[in-house]
Amino acid sequence: MRFSAHASRGLSHEVFEFARPFLGKNKVTLLHTTNRKDLERITENSNVVVNTARVNDIRGINHFFRLVNENLNNGGRFIGCMETLENRKERLHKKYPPVLNKLYYTADFVLKRIFPKLSFTRGIYFSLTGGRNRALSKAEVLGRLVYCGYSIEAVKVIDNLMYFAVSKKGQPLNEPEPSTGLLLKIGRIGKNGKRITVYKFRTMHPYAQYIQEYVYEQNNLQAGGKFSNDFRITKWGRFMRRFWIDEIPMIWNILRGDLKIVGVRPLSDHYLSLYSEEHKQVRLQGKPGLIPPFYADMPHNLQEIMESEARYIKAYLKSPITTDFNYGFKAFNNIVLRKARSA
Repeated sequence: MRFSAHASRGLSHEVFEFARPFLGKNKVTLLHTTNRKDLERITENSNVVVNTARVNDIRGINHFFRLVNENLNNGGRFIGCMETLENRKERLHKKYPPVLNKLYYTADFVLKRIFPKLSFTRGIYFSLTGGRNRALSKAEVLGRLVYCGYSIEAVKVIDNLMYFAVSKKGQPLNEPEPSTGLLLKIGRIGKNGKRITVYKFRTMHPYAQYIQEYVYEQNNLQAGGKFSNDFRITKWGRFMRRFWIDEIPMIWNILRGDLKIVGVRPLSDHYLSLYSEEHKQVRLQGKPGLIPPFYADMPHNLQEIMESEARYIKAYLKSPITTDFNYGFKAFNNIVLRKARSA
């Protein structure tokens, strides 16, 4: 399909250049819609769907993504766009004069970002807006796409909108939609590989857990074993992590017996997959804890973290009480005197 044909149907030159590598010789369905009924227009055997309407204006985003998924073969591409929180802030600050722009942005954020996330205010948002012009983060939309069965191939900001190209990886995940509230229930791996649910206060954007692998592939790990440039974490989330406020609900896990006070971190499947098989097997012998050996040894990379945890678990299996006391004391010293903080 030639460029002029695309341009005449609403794609700018820069958007077309972004989409070009994913079009190939496939049949392409070009849409500009937020209405799920319009997805019936997707051409049979079309293996690329391009929608130029913003995701922000779609009511029932996951349902929309699932319907596109149903109309694609495995490996088929879906290209769309959204206004991120950063794009939105820039647009509104340019649109209104100083002071007024900050007041307007704050009110907009409360109505179109916070209200849709809370069960007792969600109805107010939808009655006032019809579900349009929602304030969405990059992490949330990419996470929703992965949750709905896609693999992320590329993202690019064009004309203050973020365009994404994803491919169908398979069917949408067969699990309940994640909570968007303040309190999170997170699936983690416990002792002997047992699945446990860990409770924490939210520090990341909703659906962020589904793009952990993508963030790792883009940014790898920084010193201390955290993901570098992790855009999934909110500004207030970084503050909460710095002072461990987000981990207060994990006390309930300790009371339930899922965790203990000192122990290795409860990890996700993806993070555990980064471990060597030898260290995986050693790690799974210990019950996870609230205060990890990380704060006693202060390792700098994943290899050092694995070695630190292995030393702790081997010592714990020989002398549980003494080991936890020693590691707990060292961690307290590093946290209080050396000001070690969670990233």
